[in-house]
Amino acid sequence: MSRTVTDSSQTLRHDHAGVEQAKATDRETRTTAIAFHGAAVRLGGRTVWSDVSLTVGAGEFVAVLGPNGAGKSTLIRAVLGLLPLSAGDASVFGRSPSAARGEIGYLPQRHGFDGGTRIRGVDLVQLGLDGSRWGLPLPGLPGSRRTARRVAEVIELVGASAYARKPIGQLSGGEQQRLLIAQALARRPRLLLLDEPLDSLDLPNQAAVAALVRRICEDENVAVMLVTHDVNPILTYLDRVIYIAAGAAVEGTPEEVVSSETLTRLYGAPVEVLRASDGRLVVVGQPEAPFVHGHRHDHA
Repeated sequence: MSRTVTDSSQTLRHDHAGVEQAKATDRETRTTAIAFHGAAVRLGGRTVWSDVSLTVGAGEFVAVLGPNGAGKSTLIRAVLGLLPLSAGDASVFGRSPSAARGEIGYLPQRHGFDGGTRIRGVDLVQLGLDGSRWGLPLPGLPGSRRTARRVAEVIELVGASAYARKPIGQLSGGEQQRLLIAQALARRPRLLLLDEPLDSLDLPNQAAVAALVRRICEDENVAVMLVTHDVNPILTYLDRVIYIAAGAAVEGTPEEVVSSETLTRLYGAPVEVLRASDGRLVVVGQPEAPFVHGHRHDHA
């Protein structure tokens, strides 16, 4: 009898430990959007970056920085599960990136629409529901009324109701970007990937889009990973920064990462970070400073 009681107690303790472990895993899955551990990617026979470990929490606004060709867009493609890792592992909400793709909204690099493009903004947003993203219709939205309601919701969310029925080619760059973000949000993603959404915008529109993204993070609890060349217009809105350079990556708060000490260590060469009187950051040294690149793209 004593042995039976002891065995039962051990079984109960084991079961309790299993339950607690499952709860901890579930909490981590709900609070961690992206996790990379020792990750590496090879393209065309060369390693783009390696030994990359990073996390993006649910509801966080994170910028991906670095010089041209460092692999910023490559990171986005790895998160989407479009590029296999050559080493390490990656997860999105506790699953493989490809398995979690339905929970990701994605806005790729775009140079704007031709002035003659006649599709209306509202129709562009609706494409986010009818299968243009991943080739599948949105589950649970069989009726046009429900589709229209969701389209109206996200258009209002991004503040584009006043011009959503105009042809997209007649809208400003900032208005177009708001509608494209609405399209990416149409399926209620938990993670939003934005690849250089500020690239063709003037400074006021860059700040406006950054403020919009910050509000989406807070109100919708959507994690956002945004690739950009210039951190200055979005600096005050960010939670953290991922900086990719010289085949490696570092992450942390903007103050921790965009510093002379951190960038010198990352590049393996002297780099100085200066703060101008208006608060802008200026990176000086070799290699070329990423915040003054202008409108060029990462082709890694």
